[in-house]
Amino acid sequence: MNYWLFKSEPDEFSFDDLKKRKKKTEPWNGVRNYQARNYMRDGMKVGDLGLFYHSNTAVPGIAGLVKVSKAAYPDPTQFDSESDYFDPKSLPNDPRWLMVEVTWEADFPSFVSLEELKGDPRLAEMLILRRGNRLSITPVESRHFERICALGGCLG
Repeated sequence: MNYWLFKSEPDEFSFDDLKKRKKKTEPWNGVRNYQARNYMRDGMKVGDLGLFYHSNTAVPGIAGLVKVSKAAYPDPTQFDSESDYFDPKSLPNDPRWLMVEVTWEADFPSFVSLEELKGDPRLAEMLILRRGNRLSITPVESRHFERICALGGCLG
């Protein structure tokens, strides 16, 4: 099993929004970074677990766990000229952008703030904490995943 971190701005789509969705599932669409796309295409498998991270908010951090419930497939928003994620260079017979589906797995009893993540020496090597890392999806090592689950009060 692989572990991931999914970043979302809570005013756009929050962990609570995910919990309110039918079947607590949502397509992770709108990813327009090649490295993040490659993670979804080449690394993510159904059943992988992810940390749901709220970014660009007063207190950024991790709210809970999600599970990859559908493997990568073409993101239809790339073909929709009305969408913010439209890409005129992407063609239906040769799509550039992919998405996976994620399903709510568990709440963290305690929100794990970015400040807590940065303050824990066992997490110092996490990609999300490296200077300049702005990817919306990053892999997470199992030791980091387990530590964050412990900080959040969830066994993972």
